[in-house]
Amino acid sequence: MAPREARTKQRRLHLDKPFWAATRAISAPAITTPSSKIWDVIIVGTGISGALMAEALSRQKRRILILDRRPPVRGSSLASTAMIQHEIDVPLHKLTERIGRDKAERAWRRSVRAVRDQQDLVGQTGIACDMQPKSALYLTGEEIGHRDMRSELKARQAADIACEYLDHTALGRRFGIDRTAAILSQASASPSPAQLTAGLLRLAVHRGAEIVSPREITDLAETGDSVALATSDGSLLTAGQGVFCTGYEFLPMMESRSHRITSTWALASHPRIPRPAWLDQMLVWEAADPYLYFRSARDGRIIAGGEDSDDPEAYKDPARLHSAARRIAAKLQALCGIEIGTPAYLWAAPFGNTTDGLPIIDHVPEFKRAHAVMGFGGNGITFSMIAAQIIAARLAGKPDADADLFAFR
Repeated sequence: MAPREARTKQRRLHLDKPFWAATRAISAPAITTPSSKIWDVIIVGTGISGALMAEALSRQKRRILILDRRPPVRGSSLASTAMIQHEIDVPLHKLTERIGRDKAERAWRRSVRAVRDQQDLVGQTGIACDMQPKSALYLTGEEIGHRDMRSELKARQAADIACEYLDHTALGRRFGIDRTAAILSQASASPSPAQLTAGLLRLAVHRGAEIVSPREITDLAETGDSVALATSDGSLLTAGQGVFCTGYEFLPMMESRSHRITSTWALASHPRIPRPAWLDQMLVWEAADPYLYFRSARDGRIIAGGEDSDDPEAYKDPARLHSAARRIAAKLQALCGIEIGTPAYLWAAPFGNTTDGLPIIDHVPEFKRAHAVMGFGGNGITFSMIAAQIIAARLAGKPDADADLFAFR
């Protein structure tokens, strides 16, 4: 390669910059000082969780303040690969062993419903975020072989979750993939996560909500019929309810034994990468640890991620960024022959996870008016939708029948 060509390729590689940061229409109006110190609800966080929460609660005609220590839509939601999956990280048959059949089936069915509700919400509000319905292909791997995949099929069918089993022959014939088996299902989707988040925030502002940024919350207290939030600049804000949608960042009173912070890596290729035609309608992931997951964007760009690490600081290491990207690209090529060449974007991020794969959507321990939503794992957008529904129902005095699934633990 000529030196000039090499320099051109280097310029085209965006290190530690999520692809979504370069997309258009990802801003939301913010001010530096709130118009009041007293609110019906204060939402902390302007990522997808906070945005869905703001949309749901603004429909209830509440006076809502949304805070973030960063500019809106500039937190961990930008790092998403935007695979809205109904499939939870812990397979249904394994989740059944941990928490019982009734709870496991309800959690999976609620996840299916959340994907559908998310698509319906985008259709009803007209938010331009490239929302597309997708199928999902779940491949056998080192964690689950073809026998366990049969068990997973039976568990999903018993829970009335539509899916299809593909043996080695059918998988190779239809998708050209050499794995022992897979489950094919329909109830998934993909959007532009930054455009979706920004669109929801703008809608909430149109309904009267205020976004204040930058504003960092440092402490929390409850007094009678209100919750008080202390800020890093020494001011105090109060509300009837406080909802923390801050992802992997949280106050000490929100720590949980079942929750941990992990690191992940992702990449986006240049547009129009040669790829099998079926991939444009599919989300793909595997039963491995760490697992590979990937999809295509509308412009023919491949978006892939994986190599997750239990080290909560690993994402900060530039060397790990490059090595993880090489492994992701190599796995992608070995699995289905896609050669992405030099990626256009590489990024890393921390995220919250739980031991059972289910999020925490509950009152902060020892608080009645403060709520936390966290531990979304690989289902950030899906679980954020469920969180918005559960908290909105709770504040309206109509408890959600599935709220018990997501209690602090």
